[in-house]
Amino acid sequence: MINYHHLINLLLCLFSSHVEPKTYSEAVKYDCWRKAIQCEISALESNQTWETVLLPKNKTAIGYKWVFKIKYNVDGTVERYKARLVAKGYTQIEGIDYLETFSLVAKMTTIRLLLSLASVYNRELKQLDINNAFLYEELKEDVYMVAPPGLASIQPGQVCKIKKKGFIWP
Repeated sequence: MINYHHLINLLLCLFSSHVEPKTYSEAVKYDCWRKAIQCEISALESNQTWETVLLPKNKTAIGYKWVFKIKYNVDGTVERYKARLVAKGYTQIEGIDYLETFSLVAKMTTIRLLLSLASVYNRELKQLDINNAFLYEELKEDVYMVAPPGLASIQPGQVCKIKKKGFIWP
């Protein structure tokens, strides 16, 4: 059964005056986004996602991308501002930069089945948003990323050597 109150709130969120920045330079103009960026960098550093090193002569550093999203409460008010930093793994070449890929992702048919079962058995569903949720398996290959702005301990000429598989955007 459709909850029209929630649907109306969702539509209000879509047409709200809040704007999600497209670039880092747009985002850093606002305190709320600067805090979100720092929160993301702190979480990635505390999870030891990378180490800063000098780029070896025979290696190329891949780029990065900032993704900015506004998370809303059910009533349409802003819950928080979320910044996510991802490595541009799609620029890598198979056999040179990596040997295989695997991403643990739920298929839409599985989600539809769970929603159907919840409806048939009259179960309540809740949404959960987790900060920095990705696979923490160590990389076997050496992957280097251009250091993003905002890193406190970066020296000139240094890059980020990625240590965790889930950080790379396929």
